[in-house]
Amino acid sequence: MELINQKPFLDKIIIYPIKSLDGLSISQATLLKGGALKYDRQWAIFTEGKKLINAKSNNKIYKLRATYNNSLSQVTLEHRDNNLKQTFDLQREMKQIEIFLSDYFGCLVYLKENKFTGFPDDSNASGPTVISKATLQTIAQWFPDLTIEEIRRRFRANLEINGVSAFWEDQLFANKNEWVDFRIGNVNFQGIHPCQRCIVPTKDSYTGTITNNFQKQFITKRKETLPSWVKPSQFNHFYRVSVNTKIINLQQESSLKVGDEVEIMNN
Repeated sequence: MELINQKPFLDKIIIYPIKSLDGLSISQATLLKGGALKYDRQWAIFTEGKKLINAKSNNKIYKLRATYNNSLSQVTLEHRDNNLKQTFDLQREMKQIEIFLSDYFGCLVYLKENKFTGFPDDSNASGPTVISKATLQTIAQWFPDLTIEEIRRRFRANLEINGVSAFWEDQLFANKNEWVDFRIGNVNFQGIHPCQRCIVPTKDSYTGTITNNFQKQFITKRKETLPSWVKPSQFNHFYRVSVNTKIINLQQESSLKVGDEVEIMNN
């Protein structure tokens, strides 16, 4: 697989304010000193027994829609099947949100907030996840019934890179226990490893219905198209795509914006 000789640039930023619910595409984002994107997975839903409610374990999450106002101070939650729709203040109406969610899930739940690191899936590589637009387009071609937007919703990456070929982001990790330094705009990142996927991408992002043979087809095609320069030690299996990152020693909050150039530092 040949690389496109263009300057990579940040084409899309997507944050997921409430973990496992809908994302929001924004043109500029803030990186917190802890290395997380501000507002990304800042809130998460937990049961009374402190178990996380997510799309891996609870199919009801798929039919719950979330939209946000521009300042991310409000969320509108909607269950279209029952014509339930209500707007809440994310800071002042936490209890009301919990009541709505408890009614929806049929059990007592709590909405917890972490303003410093959010609730990442990978606590050892808790920076934004990175993928290229060409990768999403290629995966969509593997599944003719699915659009690129549906693939995007299933894999839920934060930062989308354009001006590059499919799987370009596989350059952003090295062998196990190593990393690749790269920069987006003025922010330095460490690429850690390709993201191990779970059951979530196999399901329709609106209904939770499983796409037949999704994982098997993905693994077959990923193996066939794996770039020759990829570090094989990171692929104990081929159900991996996008790159988990880490940001360390960030002295102050920094910004990322669509259009920022991307540069690999130690290539």
